[in-house]
Amino acid sequence: MSKRFYFDDDDSSASSDDNLPYPKPLTRASFLTPDFDPTTFLSTLRNRHQTLEDLRAELRTRSQDLNKELLDLVNENYQDFLSLGSSLRGGDEKVEEVRLGLLGFRREVEGLRGKVDGRRQEVEELVEERKRIRESVQVGRRLLEVERKIGELEGMLMLASGDPRTAEVNEEGPVLSESEEESEEEPESNGIGILRLRRHMEQYMYIKGLMNRTGPEHPFLVKLEERVLRLRQTVLLDLNSALKQAVAGGEDMRGDLLKLLGIYKQMGEASEAMQVLKESER
Repeated sequence: MSKRFYFDDDDSSASSDDNLPYPKPLTRASFLTPDFDPTTFLSTLRNRHQTLEDLRAELRTRSQDLNKELLDLVNENYQDFLSLGSSLRGGDEKVEEVRLGLLGFRREVEGLRGKVDGRRQEVEELVEERKRIRESVQVGRRLLEVERKIGELEGMLMLASGDPRTAEVNEEGPVLSESEEESEEEPESNGIGILRLRRHMEQYMYIKGLMNRTGPEHPFLVKLEERVLRLRQTVLLDLNSALKQAVAGGEDMRGDLLKLLGIYKQMGEASEAMQVLKESER
């Protein structure tokens, strides 16, 4: 390595390079950058005023220092290196233990999954059974409601469900009880009682709606068909009698006639009304 610094004097025969100041030593940080590139690093040393031989010597010294540090590090931690080697012995057995443990854990998870699936299926079956029970309860309530409404309408029409002979229906319709006559305060003239007839029709249609929602083929409803048919016949007899009376009243009862035709239509018996009108024209 050349001399680091020279002063000018008359006896000096050194070259101009020897008169340059010696550059600072290379720092370790220069080599620790993540994107370190030797070519790029050397290109940044153009302004160091250092010969190539001096740079090689400095890099060689730096390499020797690093080797010495590495050797010292190994010597200081030699016992730890030995312990690490000893701990690595028997690693296969430990790996096998871990593998067996994982297999056991997997079997436990699969067993729990099977139990959960079984419980879920059981819960689904219970939920479905609950739905069926709820539907059955609703059907039962509708059946009771149908029978109750039939009994109410039979009472309004003076029909006894237990004895068909008590249903005295003549050409003018069923005879009303005194209490029912007194309770009827209708503004209609000529005593047709359109409000009463509409209530009877609505009650009958409500009964039919409940039966359709439940299913007319239900055994309980099949047994009630005869009573429902008698209700229909009685309501129609009342309507037919009132319609004949309205037709006979002429223009004075035209409003009542239209109302009665509307009741027939709501009941779905428009054809029955047409037949009565044709008979009245004869």
